[in-house]
Amino acid sequence: LGLLQPEEFFAMIYGETDDRLNPSTGGRNFNNHFTTANINEEGEIKNLSEKYNSAADISSTGGQMPRLLGLAQASKIVRENPEMKKFLNNNVSGNEVAFGTIGDASTSEGVFFETINAAGVMQVPMAVTVYDDGYGISVPVELQTTKSSISKALKGFQAEKNTNGINIYTCKGWNYPGLVETFKEGVAKCRKTHTPALFHIEELTQPLGHSTAGSHERYKSSERLAWEQEFDGLIQFKKWLLESGKADIETIIQIENKAAKRAKEARQKAWANYTGGFLNEVNQLAGILSRIKKTTGGKIDKTVELEEIKQRIFPTRRKYLSFAKRIYYSIHEQNDLNEEKKILAGWISDFEKRSTDFYCKHLHCEKAGSALDVNPIPPHYSAEDIEINGSEILSRNFDVLFSKYPTLVTFGQDTGKLGDVNQGMRGMYEKYGSHRVSDAGIREATIIGQGIGMAMRGFRPIAEIQYLDYLIYAHSALSDDLASLQYRTKGKQIAPVIVRTRGHQLQGMWHAGSPMQMMLGSLRGIHLCVPRDMTRAAGMYNTLLEANEPAIVIEPLKGYNLKEKLPENIGEFKIPLGIPEIITEGTDITFVTYAWNVHHAVRAAGLLGIYGISAEVIDVQTLMPFDIHHIIRKSIEKTNKVLFIDEDVPGGATAYMMQKVLEEQKAFDYLDAAPRTCPAKEHRPAYGIDGEYFSKPSVELIFETVWEMMRDTDIKRYPELKF
Repeated sequence: LGLLQPEEFFAMIYGETDDRLNPSTGGRNFNNHFTTANINEEGEIKNLSEKYNSAADISSTGGQMPRLLGLAQASKIVRENPEMKKFLNNNVSGNEVAFGTIGDASTSEGVFFETINAAGVMQVPMAVTVYDDGYGISVPVELQTTKSSISKALKGFQAEKNTNGINIYTCKGWNYPGLVETFKEGVAKCRKTHTPALFHIEELTQPLGHSTAGSHERYKSSERLAWEQEFDGLIQFKKWLLESGKADIETIIQIENKAAKRAKEARQKAWANYTGGFLNEVNQLAGILSRIKKTTGGKIDKTVELEEIKQRIFPTRRKYLSFAKRIYYSIHEQNDLNEEKKILAGWISDFEKRSTDFYCKHLHCEKAGSALDVNPIPPHYSAEDIEINGSEILSRNFDVLFSKYPTLVTFGQDTGKLGDVNQGMRGMYEKYGSHRVSDAGIREATIIGQGIGMAMRGFRPIAEIQYLDYLIYAHSALSDDLASLQYRTKGKQIAPVIVRTRGHQLQGMWHAGSPMQMMLGSLRGIHLCVPRDMTRAAGMYNTLLEANEPAIVIEPLKGYNLKEKLPENIGEFKIPLGIPEIITEGTDITFVTYAWNVHHAVRAAGLLGIYGISAEVIDVQTLMPFDIHHIIRKSIEKTNKVLFIDEDVPGGATAYMMQKVLEEQKAFDYLDAAPRTCPAKEHRPAYGIDGEYFSKPSVELIFETVWEMMRDTDIKRYPELKF
């Protein structure tokens, strides 16, 4: 395909950070994880139909499968709805096939079966190749797969006349002409009919084992090793070339020698590029050390140690930076080296900044399309103050969005005909069609995969996970794939998926969860929006669709049937990300909270006011990003006390917010009492109204926590609550 040069292959192995030399990973991702850019310098999806494209791979086994479903679905939607081509800037023709590969052992992962099942139901042009060498590292296939064959195990998925399903093909990995014919037939049929294809390629060999520490000679019999020597694919290919008269032995030897020479030259060039990438900086450091040696009359001579580092087989930036810093530590108190210290400190600072740019940028969008660059527009209200249910706020807002953005699609459990379980999507299926508003099975991982793949091809998907508690099923796709995509490709690929879900207080263990700690710790790279009502949620969707970044919006479960004022500018107002809102002003204590707990905090503030305590309630609105203008610190400068409230476990999101405010914003200096948290209990939320009351923060619990805090500064005015 011409997508990879030999020098780029070795650059990946060395961890080359210059993405001109290592365009696939830029030193971020593992070797053999290939990437082609899907955006241009302006952050817009490129014309993908003009070239072959490779979605950035991930190492979690089977993790590539969910996105593959979405990549294929994009072709299906456009073929069945060709009018969408122009809205996608001709990125999708409808004839593209999404190819995916997986090792046989990884087919044991549940997400593999989930993807195969979904593809068979949806009938999308997805071609999956299963490479089978009989082992998963050292574990043989009979301990991995029913009937010791994935193609036999999947036989029930085989498409038959007048049914859906997939087409299954088998071939030996050492049979080159057989492989050509099998793939030619299978891919052509997949492209024409959009019936998914699975190619089970058997009897492959494993010449080196899984890793340098895992020689396959430790777990294979001598008979198996001898068979692998004979049926190595390259040996069998040469045999076929000779027997078929395609080439003579002299030509083959000439090709092999030329290839070996080319590989060695590429390796040497890639190594020279890698080590030369920081040679100038190392030479500058050597000059600084020579100056220190001269100034101290040779008493401090580190030049020899530097030469030793330079002579090491694999020099690294870490070694040079660590070495330079330790020299600075040793001389930082010597007044006779002030100028040298200044020069060395400058070298360290520049080297560290440059290295940080190599390894730490592009977690979020750094080109056009950042959600933080979207101009906020507040909701405007008419004099009539029309009030409607929160669910209707959402449905009216989505109606405007589907009309405004022709590439907007949504899918999920009960999202289509029903209009979602809480009616926020009511009427969209009938008005905009099943290709844009559709139902999906109970398969959260591949719902997210649909979103990732379609977004990579230019669609703007809203992938709905019915309840926040069920996001765990999709967690690998979110954490390993979506959250890391911009980072691991150094900003070359984007997938601006909006994950729509609902959570927090309701009824029962699996319909009232708020596992924010889990999300905050594993989904950096995805914006996390936690609106307190449906107006705020709608405004966040409006903001996110103006941007090109992934996000999760958690609608509060208790808000759908509550009345909210209808904005006149429905579909147009935009809630800014990372900017908290002060709900009620106060002077004695600051409440920092989000989502449904904002309502508890407001009521608690009212109760405290009866007793002369003035509480300022702040809704953070988004947890990622968090208070980018340090509004909370300004509040604490006034109140000198802070209470963090939420319904996550102790030490969860309240601890996250505390770290952001006290450490990053340096608000600790303004406190005159210990900061406190008011989270939920450690156990899952119990069932019913009473179960919720005793599991999660309540107005009374907030009141009592604040009362204790006030006693810390005025014990006489606030006597102990004795119960």
